[in-house]
Amino acid sequence: MSNQSNIDLDAPATTMAHGEIILKKPFLKKLYIEWYQQFSELAKTLPEGKLLEIGSGGGFIKEINPNVLTTDILELPNVDIVMSAEDIPLEDNSVSGIFMINVLHHIKNSDAFLKEAQRVLKKGGKIFMVEPANTLWSRFFYRNFHHEGFDPSEKEWKVEGEGPLSDANGAIPWIIFKRDLHKFQQKYPDLVLEKRKDHTPMRYTLTGGLSFPSVVPGWSFKIVTFLENVFSFLFRYFGMFQTIIVKKK
Repeated sequence: MSNQSNIDLDAPATTMAHGEIILKKPFLKKLYIEWYQQFSELAKTLPEGKLLEIGSGGGFIKEINPNVLTTDILELPNVDIVMSAEDIPLEDNSVSGIFMINVLHHIKNSDAFLKEAQRVLKKGGKIFMVEPANTLWSRFFYRNFHHEGFDPSEKEWKVEGEGPLSDANGAIPWIIFKRDLHKFQQKYPDLVLEKRKDHTPMRYTLTGGLSFPSVVPGWSFKIVTFLENVFSFLFRYFGMFQTIIVKKK
């Protein structure tokens, strides 16, 4: 959630400022820790190989798992490799896990990324993504209160524009892994969608995201999480995010 029309979202300084905001908001930081820990738990089940975070930005995954190689398209002080997700500078079959938070819907050409992911992943390796969901609530929110584009009718798996962060289509993950799932399966026979689950209808919104004050204190994280999960049967209608796990056969 954001009101950032006067901010250069593609400037490295903006990304670092966003990282500082996450760290200063205890509730929001705990949400990121939850996602980092989910990837770390998944990593324990993967074959031996490199663990890669794409679009690390101002994140802090190394505090949870120091073995993860951090990457970003921008030159940032906290990343190990500056690279595009469409051209991963690693050897074939060398990566056991790829982790991404809100990254896929910014990638200009998702086809190019998926080809690279299929190439560098080892057999049994997985991609773990947290991306915007496409539900009744999320469509309303993203279209009316968020600066990024959200167009589920887009025919191509591409994002127009040159801005690595300012240009996006939040519906791309849903387009690929729900609407066009059959197309994905045909194009990438070595990749299989293992999981796609909508979740987190309110927690991120209550933090104010990266632009507005939080309305929830850090100590309430477990309580709010419990209350959300009580209504998990409604996530398909109100989830703001989705977790996507893709496995290489």
